[in-house]
Amino acid sequence: MKVLRTPDKYFKNIKDYPFKPIYTNINSDDGTELRIHHIDEGPRNGPILLAMHGQPVWSYLYSRMIPILNQSGIRVIAPDLIGYGKSDKPASRQDYSYQNQVNWMNSWLVKNDLSNLTFFGQDWGGLIGLRMISDNPYRFNKVSIGNTGLPYMPNTPKEIIEEVKKFRSSKIKLTPLSMSKEVRKMDSGKTHPALKFMYWQKFCWDTKNLPVGLLNSTMMEGKPRNEIRNHYIFHKLGLSKISPYMSNLMKAYEAPYPSPKYKMGCRAMPSHVPIIPDQSLDAQKKAREFFNKTDKPFLSVFAGDDPVTNAMEQDVLKMVPNAISAPNIGGGHFYQWTKPKELSKVLSDFIKQ
Repeated sequence: MKVLRTPDKYFKNIKDYPFKPIYTNINSDDGTELRIHHIDEGPRNGPILLAMHGQPVWSYLYSRMIPILNQSGIRVIAPDLIGYGKSDKPASRQDYSYQNQVNWMNSWLVKNDLSNLTFFGQDWGGLIGLRMISDNPYRFNKVSIGNTGLPYMPNTPKEIIEEVKKFRSSKIKLTPLSMSKEVRKMDSGKTHPALKFMYWQKFCWDTKNLPVGLLNSTMMEGKPRNEIRNHYIFHKLGLSKISPYMSNLMKAYEAPYPSPKYKMGCRAMPSHVPIIPDQSLDAQKKAREFFNKTDKPFLSVFAGDDPVTNAMEQDVLKMVPNAISAPNIGGGHFYQWTKPKELSKVLSDFIKQ
């Protein structure tokens, strides 16, 4: 396995991320050594929140929440998934899979001997983290998730599966705006969600230089359509660094990727979301059975205004009979950034109960 590592110099000028880096070396199934980065902030004797991010972000997403949680006495551990942030980045599409991400993070968890944890995961942080919990239940005291779940769709009609595969292999060209127009319809109830999520999957994979900074800024900073369009032109020309639309947030999310070849994880992982049946089906079923029987305190705290995951909350509550559903707090898909005070308060109360 060929592995890329982002040089430290690319992270030097990131605003409001003063946290000390901690690195753990693990071995992949093929024996390749991989370095995983995490931060560990707050009182050593405080209750621990393990906060996991998704795609296409990294632990920077929690930088607004960490000081708030630390002030309330909570210690926060936030890792970067392989392929993201300051963690190593395998260079080939074949290196990435749902199961590999679970295996890598399980190894990281065990290597650091973390226990007595409260978990919070969002997006891929939930998909991977929930599987980690079912694999290592004795290390976790409480579980909380939002804007995520454990997708399991064994009965997806064959014609839907074929349509998704045909679309993803087609030569249709998508832009950030044409893609987002379709993805926003995921919770409309008019079509199978896979027929809208496939636009995100195709856009991410087909776009070799995925505009990670722009995509995250669109969701967290609410950039106007004309700015999205104009910056994308700069990006396509390889001139992002001199774009007048480049914000500090965009710089932070582009920092892990000195060139497009570092972005393979960001590009590949959306296609591994099991929104249609795939090789993860049995593992998903096993994990869902665990949560169906668990007596661990479980909090569902969704934004409520994220079309990608709105419909997932009912599935989570069905999967976990003892789950408590917190009121929706708004803030969109990445509400860790847009609603840091509100989300921190909900999680702090849950941890201290």
